[in-house]
Amino acid sequence: MTPYTRRTGLALILLALLDPIAAPAQTSNGEHWIATWGTAQQLARIPPPAAGRGAGAPAAPAANAQPAPAAPAPPARPPAPAQSVAAGNAGRGAPQRRFGIPPALPGLSNQTIRMIARVSTGGRTVRVRLTHALGATALPLGAAHLALRSTGSGIVPGSDRVLTFSRKPTATLYAGQVLVSDPVTINLAPLADVVVSLYFPGETGTPTSHTFGLRPTYVSTTGDFTGAAEIADVAATMQSYYWLAGVDVLAPADAGTIVTFGDSITDGDQSTPDSNRMWPSVLAARLQANQGTARLGIVNAGISGNRILGDNNGGLARLTSHALSVPGVKWITLLEGINDITGATRASAPGTPAPAFSAETLIAAYGQVIELAHLYGVKVIGCTITPYGGSGPFTDQGEAIRQAVNTWVRSSGAFDAVVDFDAATRDPQDPKRFRPEADSPDMLHPGDAGYTLMADAFELGMFTRKSVPAGRKK
Repeated sequence: MTPYTRRTGLALILLALLDPIAAPAQTSNGEHWIATWGTAQQLARIPPPAAGRGAGAPAAPAANAQPAPAAPAPPARPPAPAQSVAAGNAGRGAPQRRFGIPPALPGLSNQTIRMIARVSTGGRTVRVRLTHALGATALPLGAAHLALRSTGSGIVPGSDRVLTFSRKPTATLYAGQVLVSDPVTINLAPLADVVVSLYFPGETGTPTSHTFGLRPTYVSTTGDFTGAAEIADVAATMQSYYWLAGVDVLAPADAGTIVTFGDSITDGDQSTPDSNRMWPSVLAARLQANQGTARLGIVNAGISGNRILGDNNGGLARLTSHALSVPGVKWITLLEGINDITGATRASAPGTPAPAFSAETLIAAYGQVIELAHLYGVKVIGCTITPYGGSGPFTDQGEAIRQAVNTWVRSSGAFDAVVDFDAATRDPQDPKRFRPEADSPDMLHPGDAGYTLMADAFELGMFTRKSVPAGRKK
């Protein structure tokens, strides 16, 4: 044993004696940190969509917007009209969107937010990552807690853990910073709901957020309720995540994370809120039910309205921060391009030239993703683009591009593996459109049943094979 090894072992023993909740960053048996849950926080403010949720993400208020102590609660969402949607899909009626854009949160002032996240793989040593990506100035964090969820905003008795940062219960989130908590010990089961509560003593301004969280986030009235059994006096219930980037677990050496990288179809647009029906969540359940893949976590890095091309928040621009730097990442799935296609081919004003865009434009972008991911030692699963015939932005020109890109994804051998979402969801009688079983409300996004079709399209053996997958160039 070297002097360094002896010193390290002694330090870990002293740490355990000083704080029974604290845990080491890694152990001698090769355990390492992997992300068991995560979300892609917006890296730039972008304008609101022209129409519908899939066309883009809503713009955040100006950076100097005044915080709202009691943000308005969003209107209740009615149950999805499954019968009428299925009938309309089968009969090719006018598409109707089920769910709208969640309202924005201007900010907080001396308030607590409590967010719900469903993890994928479990563990006993857990930490949380926060980000202040959109911040212009430093933001004081007054307190942070992690617990297991019971129901509503309630937590399981005895599961509350104080989160510290460099062994302090308060921290400063500097503009642009990622802040990692110290580890805590908690019995976290696979597919469990965890509660992350953050208290901000001052005015936050516009929060860094992920708009389509699709799980309830509880905003308190004035005060620190991070350790409360529940948020009894709720000022608002939102459906977005704020400042929360990820939850990690200390996992065995062979464990890893799959990052699902994409747009609104990966984000879960038009899936039923608070039901975990987006395809990455359904895939996470499949992975946990299979012994060979139960040590793989899932991080959903989809952003509604995302394009692979473009500045600041585009797929190529955010790939490293939202995918390749995720703890434990071994695989990423790539489902991007439909917003690039519709943005470049939708009808423009008379006399306005259409932008230069072709299948080769998207293919070149895919090549950049593959090269950069392989530089980091991460494998890439190419996903074919799902149908969009019958939707508002559909054009024959765009469909030709989609078909050409999908042919390349299937046949090029450029990816480490391929999942054919198009084949899983298209109508055999009219391949430009979703099949009725996909239950698409707007002919651009699947419904819950369609997302299950997508998750079921994965052959789970691809994550455990050591040999080069069929079709992959050596």
